[in-house]
Amino acid sequence: VADIHRTLLYGGIYIYPADKKSPQGKLRCLYEGIPMALIIEQAGGIASTGYFNGKIGRVAELKPDAIHCKCPIIMGGPRDVGVVYDCYKKAGIETPSI
Repeated sequence: VADIHRTLLYGGIYIYPADKKSPQGKLRCLYEGIPMALIIEQAGGIASTGYFNGKIGRVAELKPDAIHCKCPIIMGGPRDVGVVYDCYKKAGIETPSI
């Protein structure tokens, strides 16, 4: 939460993606991911799951299937998240428009 506060104040990007060790991500959807995503989006930023479950989506659109389920996070301003999306585009992954 402190990292998101810093991102809101000074800009930048907060990334905690899914990886081989944690394929579902590490942040808990219900009380970390989704609440922070709503705050970031209300401030004009983007809160993405990155490439997760075969697509790139919004964190706020996740439907938790358990109380402690986890999700990957890419949050920040449109410019910074756009840089990550550009990397996905170069890899041939369909990305949403910003």
